[in-house]
Amino acid sequence: MFNKQKKILSYFLIFLLSFSLIKPTSLEAVEGVSLFTPYTGLSATPGETINYSVDVINDSSSIQNMSFSLEDFPKEWEYSLTAGGREIKELSVRANSEEVITLDITTPLEVKKADYRFSLVASDGNNKTRLPFVVTISEQGTLATELTSDQTNLQGHADSDFSYSITLRNRTAEEQNYALSSKAESGWGVAFKSGSDSISSISVEPNGTANINVKVTPPESIAEGTYKIPIRAESGNMTADLELEATITGSYDMELTTPEGNLSTNITAGQDKTVELVIKNTGTATLTDIELSATTPPDWETEFDKETIPEIEPGKSETVKATIEASSDAIAGDYVASFTAKSAEKSAEATYRIAVKTSTLWGIVAVLIIVGVVAGLYYIVRKYGRR
Repeated sequence: MFNKQKKILSYFLIFLLSFSLIKPTSLEAVEGVSLFTPYTGLSATPGETINYSVDVINDSSSIQNMSFSLEDFPKEWEYSLTAGGREIKELSVRANSEEVITLDITTPLEVKKADYRFSLVASDGNNKTRLPFVVTISEQGTLATELTSDQTNLQGHADSDFSYSITLRNRTAEEQNYALSSKAESGWGVAFKSGSDSISSISVEPNGTANINVKVTPPESIAEGTYKIPIRAESGNMTADLELEATITGSYDMELTTPEGNLSTNITAGQDKTVELVIKNTGTATLTDIELSATTPPDWETEFDKETIPEIEPGKSETVKATIEASSDAIAGDYVASFTAKSAEKSAEATYRIAVKTSTLWGIVAVLIIVGVVAGLYYIVRKYGRR
């Protein structure tokens, strides 16, 4: 029993002796040197570059020379250290002074969504000062192409143009030339523009973006409803698709005519004539606040039995009476009067041909004068003709 305890004690003394011979690792920071940046924890997307401005502060009474490195830096990530616009390896800071360096971190395009921790290390050869960082990758990274838009659904009537702003992003490490296309239904017009130029393809830098305007024109007389417009960007074996939507609220159209379709009439100078006008809604949306007006020859007058129509539903019509008064000074001949029906969305016009006749009163007077002249001549001939 005594020998066993003696053996255990011997092992314990050997362990203590071995531990005492181990030289402790220095954990001291570089004397008087500290590193500072206000934003050590930032969020980034795959392929993004983060810029840190780091103050290297020397509070000691002597000049400090140090080199820099990154510890626990993720593989496939890239970084650069610059000062004064040049890449640096070492830095000298005067006593009680400070210098500014820039640390640029570029995340890879293909990276997992996670928190990544690393440190910027300043070393004088013996001791180290560390500044910890954490970068949060906010989304799963992938080598791909993306088509996006902040507004994929637009609404308007059938004779409107729809204009969409889309963004094409090249999330690869190489420049890509993309062909742009659409598989919209027959009758739809789809045009791509970059700035003021019409395009069918576009080049995008690595991890770059391009802003594209897509102009969509619906077919004529299209019915109300929501229609899908597929858009595609394709480069080699890489494609990106985006589905746009156009909601048609209806088309606006109007016709101005007469019940029989006849656009001519007769009128006597100085008198009036009432004609009927028919306003037809030939579109698929309701027409509202339709105003009527007329353009006639000088000194003529026109009056409507109703100058404003509140609304006309699609396929319906409204009849209005217009009273035309010709000038008393109008001479016989053909004249033109134009009638207009106008709403905020659409207008229509009808041209009336009006034949003017002079008053029959003057004809009667002329006949009486002629009769009087003939009677006078007859009397003179009877009385003096045979002498």
